[in-house]
Amino acid sequence: MSADSPCQEPTCAEPGAAARASKTREVNHVPWWTYAALLPVSLLMRLWLMSLRMRLDSATLAAVNAERGPVIVCFWHNRLFIAAELRRRFRSFKPMNGLVSASKDGAWLVAFFNLLGIGAVRGSSSWRGGRALVELGDRLSAGEDIAITPDGPRGPCYDFKKGPAALARSAACPVFLVGSKFSKAKRLKSWDRFILPFPFSKVELTVDIVRPEEGAAEPDDIALAARLRDRLLAITDDEPL
Repeated sequence: MSADSPCQEPTCAEPGAAARASKTREVNHVPWWTYAALLPVSLLMRLWLMSLRMRLDSATLAAVNAERGPVIVCFWHNRLFIAAELRRRFRSFKPMNGLVSASKDGAWLVAFFNLLGIGAVRGSSSWRGGRALVELGDRLSAGEDIAITPDGPRGPCYDFKKGPAALARSAACPVFLVGSKFSKAKRLKSWDRFILPFPFSKVELTVDIVRPEEGAAEPDDIALAARLRDRLLAITDDEPL
């Protein structure tokens, strides 16, 4: 091949490759009719959640109620089922937003969350994570709460990623680490062994309120994430998987 041949350039790939490479990855959304399809399921879930007998000791409840500003609520992905009810019972005076993957599966979860009164910011550690952190910070600055499963959306189970720690440090707002113990529940055969509490079962809640600026200053977000993971595991009723 001659030296002046244009096909020596790396841009000379197979036809259409450049167009595919330049295509912008988009956040997935569901059509409007999805909300109508999910509405009966969301109503059933509301009734299911309302039947749960959630308990939080009086001292912790007082501490939770004393926090009137925005907070970051963290709980493991296998306890995601009770997120909406936590907001309804203990933080109903604040809008709450969840961090949800920008994937197609995440789009369905966003629709479901919206029907349960929870907003969403799209992104994950694998894609759009940096932009999502900026948007979450904006929601906190606007006085809204953020709910995060630090080991989601795909694990490993009980792995506290550094993103929530970075957000807590930059926003300088309290972190509610929420542990829950269920009297009767079914564990699914998913990567996180997702927990579905039975209707009318007891849910013992534990909330550890952490302020990133308190105690020894961690050198970076990874160290802070490790501290938050240890404290959340301490109030988790089962062993790491």
